Amino acid sequence: MVVDDGVVIGPDDPRAADVVELLGAHLSFANEHSPPEDVHALDVAGLLDPAVSFFSARLGGELVAVGALKELDTTHGEIKSMHTLASRRRAGAGRAMLEHLLALARARRYGRVSLETGSMAAFAPARSLYVAAGFTVCGPFADYLPSPNSTFMTIELT
Repeated sequence: MVVDDGVVIGPDDPRAADVVELLGAHLSFANEHSPPEDVHALDVAGLLDPAVSFFSARLGGELVAVGALKELDTTHGEIKSMHTLASRRRAGAGRAMLEHLLALARARRYGRVSLETGSMAAFAPARSLYVAAGFTVCGPFADYLPSPNSTFMTIELT
């Protein structure tokens, strides 16, 4: 999928060197701003799970963002491992990735897609992105437990 600003989104291998580096930044960010028990970001092994579809966004071949869609069941998906290269934030790559993942969820005929993100100030831009896309706050889903450090969000797909 090519996005208007030249960003190309497609399936990728989470074991690719540049992907591993960006995922490392994602995990570092999560661990810096969340207590260990509330870091729910997937590592490379988690992204290799058959229930997870992993994608990268590239601009001129350079990795600028990653994201994944995990199938919770045949009607419910979860956004996982959304992360944009710090120097490319607010340039549309994250929004394009989210739109791609939601389009995939619609193609799979999921009734809804949910996500977990941090409730701290550092995660405010992510929460704003999700709200702008139509997500609303919900309670814990799947195996998540209530936590003051987590914000759970969902969107109904029609």
